[in-house]
Amino acid sequence: MPKRRAQSAPSKKRTSKSVPEAASEPAHFETVRRIALSLDDDVEEGRSYRAPGFRVGGVLFARLRADLDSLVLRADFDQRAELMAADPDTYYITDHYLNYEWVLVRLSRVGADALRDLLRMAWRSAVASKRGASRSGRRLRR
Repeated sequence: MPKRRAQSAPSKKRTSKSVPEAASEPAHFETVRRIALSLDDDVEEGRSYRAPGFRVGGVLFARLRADLDSLVLRADFDQRAELMAADPDTYYITDHYLNYEWVLVRLSRVGADALRDLLRMAWRSAVASKRGASRSGRRLRR
């Protein structure tokens, strides 16, 4: 069966309070990789807990959670709560993440456009975290 190429929809301006919509076609990790590596020349692919992940300036912002077919993304508590309230079938956490600023995203329920927004959100958070660490004099782990 030939592969269909996803057509890009016209870009919509999203406010910081909007929630990416669920997908008509599920995303795959190759889509995650392509988007994450296109965000910034400083994005590096590596491993985190034996799973593929992405860092900027040594700060993790996304990784695969293969056992749950999900992506783990950096998100502050407010962003996470908003995402989970808007679409709990797509966005969730496990007990492990209760006290950490991360959200899990079911790849089977999110499309490339939403994934791009989510990865950009996570990348920005990591960049801000790196800047905050640099200003406070803390040493960053590479």
